[in-house]
Amino acid sequence: MEPRDERLRTPRAAGMAGAVFAVLMAAAIVLVRIAIPAGNAADAKVDPGERWAVRVALEILPFAGIFFLWFMGALRAQVGDAEDRFIATVFLGSGLVFVATTFGAGAAAGTVLNEAQPSGFGRQFAYTLMTTYALRMAAVFVFTTSTIAHRLGVFPRPLAVLGYLAGLVMLIFGSGLPWSELVFPAWALVVSIHILRVGLREPLPSAGAR
Repeated sequence: MEPRDERLRTPRAAGMAGAVFAVLMAAAIVLVRIAIPAGNAADAKVDPGERWAVRVALEILPFAGIFFLWFMGALRAQVGDAEDRFIATVFLGSGLVFVATTFGAGAAAGTVLNEAQPSGFGRQFAYTLMTTYALRMAAVFVFTTSTIAHRLGVFPRPLAVLGYLAGLVMLIFGSGLPWSELVFPAWALVVSIHILRVGLREPLPSAGAR
């Protein structure tokens, strides 16, 4: 396949993967929130009739992670040789840690399915992993993505500003703001719609190539 054809396919792959990730992640968050209410997660009572929500969320979560990795890889492939190594390292690291902590939170949330020994610790652990760690790694990912894309002219200024605002909300207020976990998939959906609508531009030449 010709390199130009590959470049034309990459924006479409990034946009589609990001949109699917956003929908799946938002669905998983809503389902877990239905079963594990906000507040003191360790003392929250889980209605046995709502355990189905956790089961469905745990089935969805791995696929959300897979599509997020595809989204991240497609974005990085589009940047190519123009990427800044420092920012790209933070971009890649924050994305991978986000996926790992999200999977850990999902595994901990699964303890509510144990009817014989319901674990308040497991619920608290899941809540802490998601709102304190995964959400802040998501904020770093949003910051770096917005920085790279704005520098290369991929994101218009309003979209970059929206990314910085979303990152600040998750970084500063994430653990105390109800339903703040939905900020990240909402941002990913907006970015994906933008990518699918206008397409990613070809990377600008790096400074060393000028």
